[in-house]
Amino acid sequence: MLKAVRLILWLLVAVLAGALGWVTYDIANREAPVKAAEGPFGVPFTLVSGQGGAVTRDAFLGKPTLLFFGFTHCPEVCPTTLFEMNGWLKQVDPEARKLQAFFVTVDPERDTPELLGRYIANVSDRVTGLSGSPDAVMAMVKGFRVYARKVPVDAAKPDGDYTMDHTASVFLLDAEGRFRGTIAYGENPETAVKKLENLAAG
Repeated sequence: MLKAVRLILWLLVAVLAGALGWVTYDIANREAPVKAAEGPFGVPFTLVSGQGGAVTRDAFLGKPTLLFFGFTHCPEVCPTTLFEMNGWLKQVDPEARKLQAFFVTVDPERDTPELLGRYIANVSDRVTGLSGSPDAVMAMVKGFRVYARKVPVDAAKPDGDYTMDHTASVFLLDAEGRFRGTIAYGENPETAVKKLENLAAG
């Protein structure tokens, strides 16, 4: 009888220990993503603006940021998004005090800082272009979890002319550089503006 009681007690202790361990593990895993999201999004980088100045991840601090990844040979998505970003910025922040925006090339082999700067200037004076060496640009692109892949225009000529497949969303970062969401390509304009109003308000 005594052995049976001891066995039951040991089983209860084992069950309680297992339950406590699971609860601790569950809480830790629920809290981990929140803590991870509190730091600046992406990885440190140094790229070059269209004006020739060095730009680091610190540029994404101080003001909420719109961040888009594209390329100058893009036939539709990139010019459309650049045009829309310019309109959103003028509507939500006409005095350019609350928001800032960057266009990072995913095609550094063709998009020099100067070329990208001229491309953007044809549409907006509110968006800063970022380019640099292929290694530096693609390390930044990968570190910001952006998809980008070179695609030959003619599959029979893999070393010939090419286009780029890439993430088409605009990334939204708060004033501390933390990821706060996206605006999808083709998203309802009213929804996009509301997201930026919320971002600007903090």
